Amino acid sequence: MNKPAKTYPRPLATLINRCLGEAFARQGFASADIVTHWPEIVGPEVSAHAEPIKLQWPRGEDETEPATLVLRVEGPVALEIQQLSAVILERVNRFFGWRAVGRVVLRQAPLARRMQPRRPAGPSAEAVAKAAASLPPIADEGLRDALARLGAAIKRP
Repeated sequence: MNKPAKTYPRPLATLINRCLGEAFARQGFASADIVTHWPEIVGPEVSAHAEPIKLQWPRGEDETEPATLVLRVEGPVALEIQQLSAVILERVNRFFGWRAVGRVVLRQAPLARRMQPRRPAGPSAEAVAKAAASLPPIADEGLRDALARLGAAIKRP
């Protein structure tokens, strides 16, 4: 009697790639990495105002010609992003490891807003007072308050 093969949980990335891989391929992305890692590739200043829509690969026999990266950009910041296009090209190509992108094209449209990570609440006034009581005498009140807030934040459970 044959035993059924053991099944192990699969990483979520492999399941998502099966579902979304086809949609990304239609937009010219070989993988979802440029979209998912966009803030790390171009930095928080650019990623806050621009996001990749698609990569347009040239048609024809010449496979060495680089692609065109199409970015969705918020209206007022489009000029600044256009000025930074050389920096964006350099960072994207460094991410790919070869000259994959040769040009950046901008499309002005509202961005799909992502949820911003919530900042944790600061320590309570009671915890700050308790930390301040344990400090040695410090002449500078601003420094003493800052050290008390730091101590309360570190000792927070």
